[in-house]
Amino acid sequence: MQGQELAKRGWTVHTLCLDRPGASVDSRIAASAVVQLGPSIGAYGFNFRLEPWLRLNASKYSAILVHGMWGYHGYCVSKVARRQGFAYAIFLHGMLDPWFKQRYPFKHLKKWLYWPWGEYRVIRDAGLVLFTTAEELRLARNSFWLYKVRERLVGYGIAKPILVPAQRDQFTQAFPQLVGKRVLLFLSRLHEKKGCELLIRSFARVRATNPQLHLVIAGSGNAQYEETLKDLAQACGAGSSITFTGMLLGDLKWGAIQAAEVFVLPSYQENFGIALAEALVAGVPVVTTKGVNIWREIESEAAGLIGDATPQGIDSLLDRWLALSAAERKQMGERALQCFDRHFYIENVADNLHHALMDCAKEATGPYTYIGRAGRSLKA
Repeated sequence: MQGQELAKRGWTVHTLCLDRPGASVDSRIAASAVVQLGPSIGAYGFNFRLEPWLRLNASKYSAILVHGMWGYHGYCVSKVARRQGFAYAIFLHGMLDPWFKQRYPFKHLKKWLYWPWGEYRVIRDAGLVLFTTAEELRLARNSFWLYKVRERLVGYGIAKPILVPAQRDQFTQAFPQLVGKRVLLFLSRLHEKKGCELLIRSFARVRATNPQLHLVIAGSGNAQYEETLKDLAQACGAGSSITFTGMLLGDLKWGAIQAAEVFVLPSYQENFGIALAEALVAGVPVVTTKGVNIWREIESEAAGLIGDATPQGIDSLLDRWLALSAAERKQMGERALQCFDRHFYIENVADNLHHALMDCAKEATGPYTYIGRAGRSLKA
């Protein structure tokens, strides 16, 4: 998606990955060339082909954008960049969220052992460190005190899909038990950080006095975890009112979103929440938590309800939603689409990435904006 938008702005986009040559390429990658240097070794992704390739080819590009951290690819780009003198930008994609430090303290300790000579240098030497939300930028400052960066908020977004009533009809035909129900939709990967247990327990509570409600849990994950969620639904007495659809794609996914009265994502931590943007573009209000980093944008546009990722917080959110009138829910849906247009429409946010890469190309990224040891922002 980013590649398509950059191409519209005059960039020729090549994608370098560490997959095995001939491996399938994600259809969302819009690049005029894809270079595959795999296979790589281990979870770290060490690849002895990468450094020679960068030494030979990096200078041919106006800008280099690194996606993600905690892998060999970022370390190698920074190493070659120091030797050859080119600038690069790095997109963190939420990988410095302090939630991981709190949730996995021993893993964080291991990362500290690597940080000073590894990832710290990657972000310190980057021309720009890119963030998708202001919340992500703020939180990243709290993971490691040894932190020195040139920050740039560029945002993130998706394209507008083609939405037609037939998609909703296709979904309800696949799941006829939902016809005539007030559908609450969770659509995301099934993982412990998503707060599914919180949602199931809270839904069971409100379902007892609102029999027209039906919860749809759409997504897949670890098979054992999925069974745990289904067992919980039965144990809470709401099994007949909770439908697990598995992963939904294409028209079925968009049909599910259009069939929903509200989209619920009770995550403990979420860097962006693409699924929320997909709900907003369909004019569906959202209920989510302050663990999702786009919550401020949603709250500022009154496009949904925001609370805490706790049992009491999710209970309160569902109670508040059910207390709204039909007219209030409709108005919130209208604001949902406005929120998407202002904050998450790819054509509106892609200019930010374009300008960031242009600044890297011109080596005009400016001074550091935050130094963690000093504990202060250097922006005026």
